[in-house]
Amino acid sequence: MAGSHRRDARPDRERAHRSHRPPRKEDGARKDTRDTPEKRVSRDVQDGRQATEPLDRGERRAKRTSRDTPGQSARHKPRSPERRRRNDPSSYTSTERSSNPLSFDSLAKLDAHNEKNSRGTQEQEQLLTPGDKDRGHERRRKDKVASGRVLKDKVKHRRRSDHERRVVSGPLAEEGKVRRRGGYVAEDSGKKRFGRKCWISVLVVVLLLVILIPVGVYASKKHGGGGTSGGSGGSSDDGPAPANENLKGVNENDIPAAAKNTYLDPFTWYDTKDFNVTYTPETVGGLPVMGLDSKWDDSKRANENVPPLDKEWIYGTMPIRGVNLGGWLSLEPFITPSFFQSYKRNQGIVDEYTLTRELGPQKAAKTLERHYAMFIQEEDFQQIQAAGFDHVRIPFSYWAVTTYPGDPYVPKISWRYLLRAIEYCRKYGLRVNLDPHGLPGSQNGWNHSGRLGAIGWLNGTDGALNAQRSLDIHLQMSTFFAQPRYKNVIAIYGLANEPKMIALPTAAVLEWETKAAAIVRKSGMQQYLAVGDGFLGLSKWKGQLSDVPKVILDVHQYTIFNKNQINFSHQKKIQYACQGWTEQMKESVSVATGFGPTICGEWSQADTDCALYLNNVNTESRWEGNLPTEDPATSVTTPHCPPDSGTCSCDKANADPSDYSEEYKQWLMMYAEAQMTSFEAGWGWFYWTWVTESATQWSWKAGMAAGILPKKTWQRDFNCTSNVPDFKDLPENY
Repeated sequence: MAGSHRRDARPDRERAHRSHRPPRKEDGARKDTRDTPEKRVSRDVQDGRQATEPLDRGERRAKRTSRDTPGQSARHKPRSPERRRRNDPSSYTSTERSSNPLSFDSLAKLDAHNEKNSRGTQEQEQLLTPGDKDRGHERRRKDKVASGRVLKDKVKHRRRSDHERRVVSGPLAEEGKVRRRGGYVAEDSGKKRFGRKCWISVLVVVLLLVILIPVGVYASKKHGGGGTSGGSGGSSDDGPAPANENLKGVNENDIPAAAKNTYLDPFTWYDTKDFNVTYTPETVGGLPVMGLDSKWDDSKRANENVPPLDKEWIYGTMPIRGVNLGGWLSLEPFITPSFFQSYKRNQGIVDEYTLTRELGPQKAAKTLERHYAMFIQEEDFQQIQAAGFDHVRIPFSYWAVTTYPGDPYVPKISWRYLLRAIEYCRKYGLRVNLDPHGLPGSQNGWNHSGRLGAIGWLNGTDGALNAQRSLDIHLQMSTFFAQPRYKNVIAIYGLANEPKMIALPTAAVLEWETKAAAIVRKSGMQQYLAVGDGFLGLSKWKGQLSDVPKVILDVHQYTIFNKNQINFSHQKKIQYACQGWTEQMKESVSVATGFGPTICGEWSQADTDCALYLNNVNTESRWEGNLPTEDPATSVTTPHCPPDSGTCSCDKANADPSDYSEEYKQWLMMYAEAQMTSFEAGWGWFYWTWVTESATQWSWKAGMAAGILPKKTWQRDFNCTSNVPDFKDLPENY
């Protein structure tokens, strides 16, 4: 994915396991100290009464009064610490506090028992003085709270008591954050006060907020404000859920029992808009068609400059002007950093693998399906068409098709959204480039392949196994997409995104690609196949895969991930695009001098690597010189902005675009136009990417809104035929 080659493969951090706070030692051994009627009877036996003749409430009160010392009433007699602890509900253990609700039968029996005891004491109360009655009423109220009795005429008091005594549960408990509610201590009067420790805690929290909120705001601005989240909701949990009106005419009983609560059950789908929710078990290539309509229309065209879908596109003469949907069906941290920002560094949540493992199956499925539904919606395809694009590259990963033992990924749900995206492309006349971004084992070890770290595809203990699994997935997908409905809308079928051929045996990768191509052709697909250049350089591909028909070489061009190019001046970056990349494309696109059909599948207008998480979660940038790695060839510990330009800073590059200077806006536009011109010397290009949460210079949608990208892909003021300004008024280091 975007500049994956620039990402340094670093070993996964071990997951920090959450655990509950261990119980206090006394919790398991504490005696039951509640002042129950049975225990009061036992105390009376010790005073000379028989257990078979329990005192009623009035007699017990009189007895307690008689024990008072002269001049000191029972009401004002200090209680012993033991007595105070017995009567303090906050001192009970979790089992004593009875957080589990009683059954309806148990509640009824308890009510009857309370009613009987209440009648038994009425006669004795008639003998008491008014003062004694008041004190007795207060005593009974406290006894009811301490013993947990339920009285129908005290519902409001019971709710308040339950609230104070309830143990934290629900989402916090699931996340291992259970802790007791505290901060209150009991007084003789039965009232509660805010403890000193709680006041100290409140002050600490306030001080932390005063410090952290400004820091968070600064960090947000530093790492790229001004971007836009996709669709109508991005990846946050804000906003209403879809209405799913099309489920109203469907009978839930029509879903077979075996399909209920599975990914085939539309009543479990977060979003059903534009899906066919009539249940069908039909599959093609073992993949479900559930959600698709049986009819389609290929008569639409993207714009007046290109043919409709059902007419031939003459590749090589008509340039592809496309855009990627990065960070959607395959997560990439810098595109949607909100998924990763809430975790601490030592938790090691750095990619989709560690994220879904941390969330667990149910929460991961719920979280990611909402992202699939909200980050890219129909309006995005409409806007893509309006911006002048004619192709859309859709990255997805193997777990859209299946998962394997030990995988934490969310299985199969993204498949449904991939199919809906293809139908939206069809609706707006956009041709599709299918891009397998993550293969089993990871073909490059970068975070956007699913798992950051070692390459386990064609490499390592399970390298051969994962290579075969990848071929099996291509068999399923190519069988499915060989259906007539996809003949016109799918134009390019990718085999593997960015296989890291500088770390893998070149011959092994080429052999695998030859096998994959044969599988796809045997399945009936005749679309162009895309293979990545593997970062070998375009010149190394001359004569490769010459026996495989209709193959396109896909190169991804960025200056910012190369230590020897990121420090180019503003003028030199544009000159390099106009001259260096143009010459490379012209040489590669000719079979006489290069591979043949060549496209640029990824590029952006960013001139720094400053965007938050661009170089991995919790890492910084080459630009500012704080990107150390274990590999000396990629480690950067000194600033890499243009030489002799002063201290390098990411602040302006990551600023809100409304704060960009006019000179910077002019340069960004010219740099983008130069790259478009260069890549059209080949078969065309796909911008990386359509939308991000905050990285403006990586989002065509945000860049177009900010006036730093064209309103139409073909409307440009610069085409590399005029001189490039020196931009002397634009600081090189920002």
